[in-house]
Amino acid sequence: MHIVMAGASGLIGTSMSAAFRTAGHSVVSLVRRPPASASEARWDPAAGVLDPGVLAGADAVVNLAGAGIGDRPWTRKRVEELFSSRLGPTKTLVQAMAQMDTPPATFISQSASGYYGDAGNTVLREDAPAGSGTLAQICVEWEQAALMAPAGVRVVTPRTGVVFSRSGGALGKLLPLLRLGVGGPFGNGRQFWPWVTLPDVSAAFLFLLGSPVSGPVNVAAPEQADVNTIVAALAHAVHRPAVLRVPAPVLRTVMPGLGEELLLHSQRMEPAALTAAGFQWQHHRLADAVRWGAGKDSTA
Repeated sequence: MHIVMAGASGLIGTSMSAAFRTAGHSVVSLVRRPPASASEARWDPAAGVLDPGVLAGADAVVNLAGAGIGDRPWTRKRVEELFSSRLGPTKTLVQAMAQMDTPPATFISQSASGYYGDAGNTVLREDAPAGSGTLAQICVEWEQAALMAPAGVRVVTPRTGVVFSRSGGALGKLLPLLRLGVGGPFGNGRQFWPWVTLPDVSAAFLFLLGSPVSGPVNVAAPEQADVNTIVAALAHAVHRPAVLRVPAPVLRTVMPGLGEELLLHSQRMEPAALTAAGFQWQHHRLADAVRWGAGKDSTA
């Protein structure tokens, strides 16, 4: 299969493009600079510029483009960037496909668990309604842009949860604190985080490339866990206590908007579509996932 990828240089994209190639697929990465090899092609998503010829012969387009949600404080300018860095690339890809006589058969365009907003203890399958807040609005508009792909293109919008990685991502920030004995839950810790390991994210997208599934897909492990459980499991994996809880008012003060939505919102997400389609997780249990994340096992 020939795949064109946007956002291939990020944490998830780097892992995913490697997984695609290992599986025998060819990958062309879209870049904003002059291409360094034949496996790269230039585009300018901010200006809406992409030569449709770049997509010629592609079986699938995978879109991971977007500025990091938790990388910087949510100033008005940053929030605008969070929207534009997702909508611009998605619309650019859709417009390029619309100019083709035979567009790629599959368009997998990233979304996120933030689609559901703060849903408390409600179990969220793919047919659950959108929530409220900045992240929910970003995801709604992001998915709507992807669904504008030409008729006949299978569109998949994976709503990815909190990604566990050995470097970067949520674990990359939490584990060093826990190893020092200064980490702990956020708020009351009863909010659900839909977690998934980086290898399983890549495997899920690889699975979706060859599956007939379309529409929204919850990308999270089957075992649901709240923040208290997740942090306790991480602390156990590194043999440290996790007693320094960060109160919700402190998070709201030091991380306006960002702390509330990214750390305190609850999404009890169930991967119903992936389960029904027969996907197999490498890390379906939290205990296995945190051991892997802490480098306590030998799997990749």
